[in-house]
Amino acid sequence: MRFLLIPVKDLARAKQRLSSVMTQGERTLLAEEMMRQTMMAAAGAQRADRVAVVTLYPPAISLAASLGIEVIREMQQISESASVDFGSIEAMRRGAESVLRVPIDLPLITSDDLDWLLDKDCGEPSAILVPSRDGTGTNALFRRPPDIFPSRFGTNSLAHHLEEARQAGIPCRVIERPSIGFDLDEPEDLVELFRRHPSLPLATLLRGIGVDQRL
Repeated sequence: MRFLLIPVKDLARAKQRLSSVMTQGERTLLAEEMMRQTMMAAAGAQRADRVAVVTLYPPAISLAASLGIEVIREMQQISESASVDFGSIEAMRRGAESVLRVPIDLPLITSDDLDWLLDKDCGEPSAILVPSRDGTGTNALFRRPPDIFPSRFGTNSLAHHLEEARQAGIPCRVIERPSIGFDLDEPEDLVELFRRHPSLPLATLLRGIGVDQRL
C-alpha cells in the first residue's frame, strides 16, 4: 500500500524568508493556499492508495476532512524531519508499505506529478529523491519501506538523504522534475513565478494583493 504524506506545520509564522516583500498575514495566506492546492493534487492522485496529513494545525485538519484525507495528529511539532518520520511510522501502522512525502510549498504540483513519481516505484526496498531547483534540497522523498532511513530535511538535505540511503544499503534514485523542483521560499522564487507562470491562480492571488509591485 502506497501513502502520500503531507506534513503541515503551524502556518501562523510561515515563509519567514519572504518577510522583506510580504506581511505575515500575506505569507500565511500564501502558505494556506499552497496547502489547499497540494491537498487537492494529492486527493486526485490515482497511483496512491491513501493520503494522509501529519499535523496539529486546525485549518489543515479541517481541510483534510473536507477532502476525505486522513489525519495523523501530532502531539508536538519539533521539525520537518520529525514530523515526516512520525507520520511515516503511523502510516506503516495503517498498512503503508511505502510513503511519498509531499511538501506544501510547491506551487506547480499536480496529481499527474504525483502519479508520475509513484510510477517509478520498483516494488523493492528503495528510495527516490526529487531535488529542489538549486540541487541541494529534497522536494519529494519516496521510501520503501517508510522507515528504511531517517529523514534529514534542512540545509543540503539531498546529500544527507543520499548518505542515509547509502548507509542503509538500498538503491536511491535522484530524478528531476521541474514542477516538483520549484518551491516558493525566497523573493527570487516569486519573481520566477510571475515571469514563467503568470496565469497560475496563485500568481493571480499574489498580484491581487500587490506582491508583484514590491519585487
